[in-house]
Amino acid sequence: MSGNYARLEAVQQIVNGKNYKTKMTKPLSKIWATDVYNLAKMEEALSKKAFKAIKKTIKTGDALDMATADAVAAAMKDWALSKGVKFFSHVFYPMTGATAEKHDGFIISDSDGNMVTDFNGSLLVKGEPDGSSFPNGGLRVTNAARGYTAWDPTSPAYIMQTDNGATLCIPTTFMSWKGHALDKKIPLLRSNKAMNEAATKVLKTMGEEEVAPLNSSCGAEQEYFLVDANFAAARPDLLLAGRTLFGKAPAKGQEFDDHYFGAIPERVQVFMQDVEDQLYRLGIPAKTHHNEVAPAQFEIAPYFEAANVAADHQQLLMTVFKHTAKRHGFVCLFHEKPFAGINGSGKHVNWSVGNATQGNLLDPGSTPAENLNFLLFCGAVIRGVHKYGPLLRIAASSAGNDHRLGANEAPPAIMSTYLGEQIEGIFNSIKEGKLDDTSETGIMDLGLSQIPTFTKDAGDRNRTSPFAFTGNRFEFRAVGSEMSVAGPLIVMNTMLADSLNWINDKLEAEISAGADKTAAVIAVLKELMNEHGAAVFGGDGYSAEWHKEAVEERGLINLPTSADAYPYLKDDSVKELFESTGVLTAEELESRFKVYAEIYILKIEVEAKLMIDMAKTQIYPAATRYMADLAATGASMADLGIDFDGSTLNTIAGLTGDMMSAVSKLSGLMDIEDHDSEEAHMQFCAKEILPTMAEIRTAADALEAEVADDMWPLATYQEMLNIK
Repeated sequence: MSGNYARLEAVQQIVNGKNYKTKMTKPLSKIWATDVYNLAKMEEALSKKAFKAIKKTIKTGDALDMATADAVAAAMKDWALSKGVKFFSHVFYPMTGATAEKHDGFIISDSDGNMVTDFNGSLLVKGEPDGSSFPNGGLRVTNAARGYTAWDPTSPAYIMQTDNGATLCIPTTFMSWKGHALDKKIPLLRSNKAMNEAATKVLKTMGEEEVAPLNSSCGAEQEYFLVDANFAAARPDLLLAGRTLFGKAPAKGQEFDDHYFGAIPERVQVFMQDVEDQLYRLGIPAKTHHNEVAPAQFEIAPYFEAANVAADHQQLLMTVFKHTAKRHGFVCLFHEKPFAGINGSGKHVNWSVGNATQGNLLDPGSTPAENLNFLLFCGAVIRGVHKYGPLLRIAASSAGNDHRLGANEAPPAIMSTYLGEQIEGIFNSIKEGKLDDTSETGIMDLGLSQIPTFTKDAGDRNRTSPFAFTGNRFEFRAVGSEMSVAGPLIVMNTMLADSLNWINDKLEAEISAGADKTAAVIAVLKELMNEHGAAVFGGDGYSAEWHKEAVEERGLINLPTSADAYPYLKDDSVKELFESTGVLTAEELESRFKVYAEIYILKIEVEAKLMIDMAKTQIYPAATRYMADLAATGASMADLGIDFDGSTLNTIAGLTGDMMSAVSKLSGLMDIEDHDSEEAHMQFCAKEILPTMAEIRTAADALEAEVADDMWPLATYQEMLNIK
């Protein structure tokens, strides 16, 4: 049987496969949030007193009494049972970055053995999954495995529909018996609380009398790849690592930019509609979808939501994508770099802060130089990016994201912020002790009467900036596609809270000394820009000149890999930041360093072991079989007196030797177990294991270009990226 039997079978399965067709769906108005237990459904089912109490908790974060929890639980159960639900689940978000859930039935039996349903406030509020196997970073010893989940009323419960039934899912926090945060939700909620408190102080110092609770908001642009499941089944690396460890570049990749925003393939369009119908039922506002830059790459962008809800929805969105892809014969890849040589995938986190009384505090309005609140909040972001740049880098760190971060497809690993020409000009004038805005937005006029004119934005976009202002929000572009948005949001909220506290202290001092509000703002922001303006950069973030200027002239820190970044979690300034804002204790912060280091090491080691196996059991046999065939052909030709060109045989023999030599080297490295620390172990992975893996791949990919196609065992880039 030929070596590429699985490949040929995969292609045949696709060509002769199911004909996926769009299902008739109901109008958006008929399906929106039908599977969500939101305030509207609560108002229909609860007493006025209970509804008022739960609404206040959701809107302001006030404490919820158990009587109200009992009422909500009873109404939630009745609603779920009416929709055919038999189980409920406390859904939580451990430090793995994935979603976890424990399912329980609504039924219990009475003394006569009869079935009754039961779901009260206690069951709603508290759950107890076994916490022993979740990452804890030293927060628990092995024999202390108790973990609690606690209902988060601010994130609505929902029903997850599958072909095998429906489950009521209740978003919860996850903690240890001692109350340590073991998840990403608790610090996210704490960070929003810290930001709200700091922002409220600044606004009141600025004379705002009515200040509603502030919340951060998030709109995350999710990029992903779709590969036919038949191809993925023939690629152990895609199944186990989420990315290809081997693969020769196809003759045509993304050179023509013809995939970007092109017509969406019909089969993918059917998949997208199925996904979005499910998202709409779950109350997830999927607004935009399109082809991305690389072949087989796509993007979906939900509309802005409160950060906590957006983080939960992002996790749910990825779950829906993966499940739905299977039904459509795809595998959905969220890995940041599933294919070498073409664009990887990011998850651009659009972030702003605001409330019901002052609106979006990062919206400059039509006269930004006169919008003092905006200038203060924007200044706070500038200070945060400069002071906590390494922490922002950590928020975008992972073994997968290291493959794209800093390349000419993703912002560099040096944290800076782009403000746009108009806003940067205003802050530069403030640095000189003035408050000027001389820029003009202008009108877009193409000289074609049939094309309406419109007002241009105040500045262009900068796609090379890791943290760019984009009109009324900041876009954190460095975040990886596989990551939870909770981590970046925690960092952004916390650094903003710290900077706003600093600003408020300075403002109060200036005003107490007799300065009016405008003068006080100019004085505070002038000091801020003198200390932290080095983080503002509007040029090409990919250029070598910027890397040199950033480090040598501006004193910014370049952290090329996660192994370089994670140790900054131990920095005293980071410890002080999280402890002073109440977001993470020193123990909780230390645990995160250990968890992130362990995940980084394990991911690289799993890939290394997988690469060794694939090289030895798939690629080496294919190469040697082809060499044997070539040798036999050469011998037959010699018997016939025909000259045989042995250059191909020699090339394959040399490449095979190079590959197996590197495999032997990597195997030896994997046998080394004695590392002095997590830091040393991460650096060993980054500087020894990964380069050796690259040696293996270089030889193997060159072999793919030489070995006969009918003997090559792995689905190729040409097939996976182009055959739908």
